[in-house]
Amino acid sequence: MMGDQLSEVLDLVEIRGAVYGGFAAGGSWAGRAPCHDAMKLIAMVSGRCRLLTDGLDEPIELAPGDVAILSNRTWLEAEGGPPGPGPRRRIAPEESFTGLADADRATDDVVLGTAVDFNPAGRELLLRALPPVGVVRASSATPLRALLDQVFDEVAGRRTGSDFAVRQYGQLLFLAVLRAYLDQTEAPPGWLRVLTDERLRPALAAMHADPAAPWGLEQLARTAAMSRSAFARHFRAAAGMPPVAYLSRYRMLLAQRALRHDDVRVGALAADLGYASEAAFSNAFKREIGESPLHYRRRVRGERSERRRPAPA
Repeated sequence: MMGDQLSEVLDLVEIRGAVYGGFAAGGSWAGRAPCHDAMKLIAMVSGRCRLLTDGLDEPIELAPGDVAILSNRTWLEAEGGPPGPGPRRRIAPEESFTGLADADRATDDVVLGTAVDFNPAGRELLLRALPPVGVVRASSATPLRALLDQVFDEVAGRRTGSDFAVRQYGQLLFLAVLRAYLDQTEAPPGWLRVLTDERLRPALAAMHADPAAPWGLEQLARTAAMSRSAFARHFRAAAGMPPVAYLSRYRMLLAQRALRHDDVRVGALAADLGYASEAAFSNAFKREIGESPLHYRRRVRGERSERRRPAPA
């Protein structure tokens, strides 16, 4: 079976989805919170709400099963229920799972929030490919609605092992939203579009299977059963770059993962990725990433150690 290049690249950029909170509210309510994460998913499990964030002139309305995608936003406001003569009841959207255990989905507005995290390479993959604000509608994503119900049941039920289950659902929820968004909207030229292009899939599979090979345009075109000129045009239209540039960037993703997690020598890594010398690889890495391979390794490992260090008592 042909490899799944999108899954592979999502792993390379270390994308993680985590269901971090939610609330159930009846009547007339409103809340505001800052957005600290590069990407958030706001999912409407039941009821309705109106969502406003920086960059929007008018709020968007979320119905049951709808999910909003927020990228690089700084604040978020939500309100629900009918307008009334008095002030709306204030809620804290960032508060963890408020009232979900006692929620009545027949009458309450139930909202779940998911934070999406990724390494710097993921910014090119996602933040350039997705709009600042997007919405996946339940009407076009039936499997997503069922998944939201499962996440809610785990969060609200608090059964044994639910923390573990919710962590796994965070990953699945992000993937389901991404699939649904790509099904209803064509991504701009870039990683997401080229990785989901069926005509280019055989060529991408070949490059991913053997990134060290000196792939040429003629060979890749034959792999995709296309003429050289048609392949070149189609690849650039989908990827926003020619095949040789894509291959170089994919090699850099592999290099960054190896430098983050393995102790391979830079010279051996250069050979594994098809570079004629360590110097050629180091120059290409610095040109693409902005620092030498050794400096990159020391920096990311130092940052990881700093995050793991316990806070002083």
